Amino acid sequence: MFEILTPNFPDYELIDSGDFEKLERFGHYVVRRPEPQAIWHRTLTEAVWHRADASFVRDARSDERGQWQLRPGMPSRWTVEYAYKAMCLRMRLGLTSFKHVGLFPEQAANWNFIYDRIEQLKSEGHSPRVLNLFAYTGGATLAARAAGADTTHVDSVKQVITWARENMEASGLDGVRWIVEDALKFVQREVRRGNRYDGIILDPPAYGRGPNGEKWILEDNIGEMLECCARLLEPRHAFLVLNLYSMGLSATLASTAVQQAFGTPFEQQFGELCFDDRGGKRLPLGTYYRFIR
Repeated sequence: MFEILTPNFPDYELIDSGDFEKLERFGHYVVRRPEPQAIWHRTLTEAVWHRADASFVRDARSDERGQWQLRPGMPSRWTVEYAYKAMCLRMRLGLTSFKHVGLFPEQAANWNFIYDRIEQLKSEGHSPRVLNLFAYTGGATLAARAAGADTTHVDSVKQVITWARENMEASGLDGVRWIVEDALKFVQREVRRGNRYDGIILDPPAYGRGPNGEKWILEDNIGEMLECCARLLEPRHAFLVLNLYSMGLSATLASTAVQQAFGTPFEQQFGELCFDDRGGKRLPLGTYYRFIR
């Protein structure tokens, strides 16, 4: 069933959106960033937008890179918290040259699902093993670990792994297995080893590079990735979470691709992750698909 999910995240607010930008609050600080899906007009005045603590300005020579303009008192790093049931995550944020801050707050809806599913598996006598691929700064990893799963975190960027480890320590957690490697190469090797997982989380970018220059192109490589993951996932009581951020890739597409690789699940959920701004405009921030089998 198609569903729009908006998590309850007190340390985050989408203040306004429009004219291909978004104005957001992370904790105590307001950030202004480009947003290609905000095709409508802003609700609030330019004066409100101009008061942002940090504003990202694109480099004229690059579609991706840029620099931040900071108001006095804006730190280069700060922390936000996210709580759900017995889970309390602390995430360190920072201003990167690619406009990101180290957190995709819409993903909190998936963190809740991951936490709940692992709790359920444990109540049924399982000792869940979870694999997080393209795992970035580790929100989903920490949710899995907070619920008590044996968790493996894979990302191709060593600095991002270090960032995720800092988030783990700030959240009072330990015991995550950290892997700096190309995600596709890792799952191919895990298939050869005969390893199995009770949960797999996939958060692939549209384009990416592995630590040794391996090229990732979503449309070209997602089929093989799903086929490998289908061989790694336990045949019963297991779960999958897939996120797609590329514009034009729908939840229906994700559902079809996953079911071809994994078969028909016992239960599936798919749709969009969104936030509403103060003007009532709903901004889609990603497509999700998840199942239990």
